[in-house]
Amino acid sequence: MKKSLRILCSLVSVVGFSAFATELKVGDTAPNFSLQATTGDIYQLSDYQGKQAVVLAWYPMANTRGCTIECKSLTEQGHLIREYDVSYVMASVDPIDDNRAFAEKTGADFPMLSDPTKAAAKAYQVLNMFRVASRVTFYISKEGKILKIDDDISPKTAAEDMAKTLGALGIAKK
Repeated sequence: MKKSLRILCSLVSVVGFSAFATELKVGDTAPNFSLQATTGDIYQLSDYQGKQAVVLAWYPMANTRGCTIECKSLTEQGHLIREYDVSYVMASVDPIDDNRAFAEKTGADFPMLSDPTKAAAKAYQVLNMFRVASRVTFYISKEGKILKIDDDISPKTAAEDMAKTLGALGIAKK
Protein backbone atom coordinates (compact mmCIF):
# COMPACT_ATOMS: atom_id res chain seq x y z
CA MET A 1 0.00 0.00 0.00
CA LYS A 2 2.74 2.45 0.97
CA LYS A 3 4.63 1.73 -2.27
CA SER A 4 1.46 2.33 -4.30
CA LEU A 5 0.91 5.63 -2.50
CA ARG A 6 4.50 6.69 -3.22
CA ILE A 7 4.05 5.90 -6.92
CA LEU A 8 0.77 7.79 -7.01
CA CYS A 9 2.33 10.78 -5.22
CA SER A 10 5.22 10.75 -7.67
CA LEU A 11 2.73 10.93 -10.52
CA VAL A 12 0.86 13.75 -8.80
CA SER A 13 4.08 15.70 -8.31
CA VAL A 14 5.00 15.30 -11.99
CA VAL A 15 1.54 16.15 -13.32
CA GLY A 16 0.75 18.80 -10.71
CA PHE A 17 -2.61 19.21 -9.05
CA SER A 18 -3.47 22.86 -8.62
CA ALA A 19 -7.07 21.70 -8.07
CA PHE A 20 -6.05 21.17 -4.45
CA ALA A 21 -5.64 24.89 -3.88
CA THR A 22 -6.37 26.14 -0.41
CA GLU A 23 -9.38 28.25 0.57
CA LEU A 24 -7.19 30.43 2.77
CA LYS A 25 -6.67 33.86 1.23
CA VAL A 26 -3.97 36.49 1.11
CA GLY A 27 -4.45 38.74 4.14
CA ASP A 28 -5.80 35.94 6.36
CA THR A 29 -4.02 35.13 9.60
CA ALA A 30 -1.92 32.04 8.96
CA PRO A 31 -2.91 29.10 11.16
CA ASN A 32 -0.46 28.46 13.98
CA PHE A 33 1.26 25.10 14.00
CA SER A 34 3.44 23.17 16.39
CA LEU A 35 5.43 20.56 14.47
CA GLN A 36 8.55 18.53 15.11
CA ALA A 37 11.48 19.17 12.81
CA THR A 38 14.11 16.78 11.58
CA THR A 39 16.46 18.50 14.05
CA GLY A 40 14.28 17.32 16.95
CA ASP A 41 13.13 20.87 17.70
CA ILE A 42 9.49 21.89 17.79
CA TYR A 43 8.62 24.72 15.40
CA GLN A 44 5.65 27.01 16.00
CA LEU A 45 4.61 29.79 13.68
CA SER A 46 3.79 31.94 16.70
CA ASP A 47 7.48 31.91 17.69
CA TYR A 48 8.23 34.07 14.63
CA GLN A 49 5.47 36.62 15.08
CA GLY A 50 6.88 40.11 15.27
CA LYS A 51 10.36 38.79 14.49
CA GLN A 52 10.66 37.27 11.05
CA ALA A 53 8.70 36.30 7.94
CA VAL A 54 8.22 32.58 7.28
CA VAL A 55 8.04 30.49 4.12
CA LEU A 56 6.14 27.24 4.69
CA ALA A 57 6.53 24.87 1.74
CA TRP A 58 4.21 21.86 1.92
CA TYR A 59 5.25 18.78 -0.06
CA PRO A 60 3.46 15.48 -0.70
CA MET A 61 5.85 12.74 0.42
CA ALA A 62 9.48 12.16 1.30
CA ASN A 63 11.62 10.27 -1.20
CA THR A 64 9.36 10.87 -4.19
CA ARG A 65 10.78 12.33 -7.37
CA GLY A 66 9.30 15.84 -7.26
CA CYS A 67 9.84 16.26 -3.54
CA THR A 68 13.47 15.17 -3.85
CA ILE A 69 14.03 17.68 -6.66
CA GLU A 70 12.39 20.48 -4.63
CA CYS A 71 14.38 19.67 -1.50
CA LYS A 72 17.65 19.59 -3.45
CA SER A 73 16.80 22.97 -4.99
CA LEU A 74 16.29 24.48 -1.53
CA THR A 75 19.51 22.86 -0.32
CA GLU A 76 21.72 23.76 -3.28
CA GLN A 77 20.30 27.26 -3.85
CA GLY A 78 19.19 28.08 -0.31
CA HIS A 79 21.73 30.91 -0.13
CA LEU A 80 19.36 32.89 -2.39
CA ILE A 81 16.58 32.57 0.19
CA ARG A 82 18.89 33.23 3.14
CA GLU A 83 19.65 36.69 1.70
CA TYR A 84 16.23 37.66 3.08
CA ASP A 85 15.12 38.09 6.68
CA VAL A 86 13.03 34.93 6.56
CA SER A 87 12.91 31.43 7.98
CA TYR A 88 11.94 28.70 5.54
CA VAL A 89 10.83 25.15 6.14
CA MET A 90 9.37 22.26 4.22
CA ALA A 91 6.50 20.29 5.76
CA SER A 92 4.72 17.03 5.02
CA VAL A 93 2.43 14.56 6.75
CA ASP A 94 5.23 11.97 6.77
CA PRO A 95 6.36 10.51 10.11
CA ILE A 96 9.42 12.23 11.59
CA ASP A 97 11.68 9.23 10.93
CA ASP A 98 10.82 9.30 7.20
CA ASN A 99 11.57 13.02 7.06
CA ARG A 100 14.84 12.58 8.98
CA ALA A 101 16.01 9.95 6.49
CA PHE A 102 14.87 12.18 3.60
CA ALA A 103 16.68 15.21 5.01
CA GLU A 104 19.85 13.17 5.45
CA LYS A 105 19.60 11.69 1.94
CA THR A 106 19.13 15.11 0.31
CA GLY A 107 21.55 17.01 2.56
CA ALA A 108 18.79 19.40 3.65
CA ASP A 109 20.28 22.28 5.63
CA PHE A 110 16.92 23.69 6.73
CA PRO A 111 14.16 22.28 8.96
CA MET A 112 11.79 19.72 7.54
CA LEU A 113 8.62 19.49 9.61
CA SER A 114 6.45 16.43 10.19
CA ASP A 115 2.69 16.55 10.60
CA PRO A 116 1.71 12.88 11.04
CA THR A 117 -1.62 13.80 12.67
CA LYS A 118 -2.39 15.95 9.60
CA ALA A 119 -3.81 18.68 11.86
CA ALA A 120 -1.64 21.47 10.40
CA ALA A 121 -2.19 20.23 6.84
CA LYS A 122 -5.94 20.41 7.48
CA ALA A 123 -5.63 23.90 9.00
CA TYR A 124 -3.74 25.04 5.89
CA GLN A 125 -6.27 23.18 3.73
CA VAL A 126 -3.55 21.38 1.77
CA LEU A 127 -4.57 17.81 2.57
CA ASN A 128 -5.65 16.29 -0.75
CA MET A 129 -7.72 13.29 -1.77
CA PHE A 130 -4.64 11.07 -1.47
CA ARG A 131 -4.39 12.08 2.24
CA VAL A 132 -1.01 13.76 1.70
CA ALA A 133 -0.23 17.46 1.44
CA SER A 134 -0.48 19.15 -1.92
CA ARG A 135 2.60 21.08 -3.06
CA VAL A 136 1.68 24.57 -1.84
CA THR A 137 3.97 27.27 -0.47
CA PHE A 138 2.76 29.92 1.98
CA TYR A 139 4.58 33.23 2.44
CA ILE A 140 3.76 34.59 5.89
CA SER A 141 4.57 38.08 7.18
CA LYS A 142 6.19 38.92 10.51
CA GLU A 143 2.71 39.82 11.68
CA GLY A 144 1.46 36.31 10.87
CA LYS A 145 -0.58 37.30 7.81
CA ILE A 146 -0.55 35.32 4.58
CA LEU A 147 1.25 37.37 1.93
CA LYS A 148 1.06 34.85 -0.90
CA ILE A 149 -0.14 31.31 -1.54
CA ASP A 150 1.71 29.61 -4.37
CA ASP A 151 0.30 26.34 -5.70
CA ASP A 152 2.21 26.47 -9.00
CA ILE A 153 5.57 25.16 -7.79
CA SER A 154 8.37 24.12 -10.09
CA PRO A 155 10.43 21.73 -7.93
CA LYS A 156 13.59 22.26 -9.99
CA THR A 157 13.59 26.06 -9.51
CA ALA A 158 11.88 26.20 -6.11
CA ALA A 159 14.69 28.12 -4.36
CA GLU A 160 15.13 30.67 -7.13
CA ASP A 161 11.37 31.15 -7.34
CA MET A 162 11.10 31.63 -3.56
CA ALA A 163 13.85 34.24 -3.60
CA LYS A 164 12.16 36.13 -6.46
CA THR A 165 8.83 36.01 -4.63
CA LEU A 166 10.41 37.27 -1.39
CA GLY A 167 11.87 40.20 -3.32
CA ALA A 168 8.55 40.93 -5.04
CA LEU A 169 6.76 40.82 -1.66
CA GLY A 170 9.20 43.39 -0.26
CA ILE A 171 10.69 41.12 2.40
CA ALA A 172 13.76 42.86 3.80
CA LYS A 173 17.19 41.55 3.00
CA LYS A 174 19.56 40.77 5.86
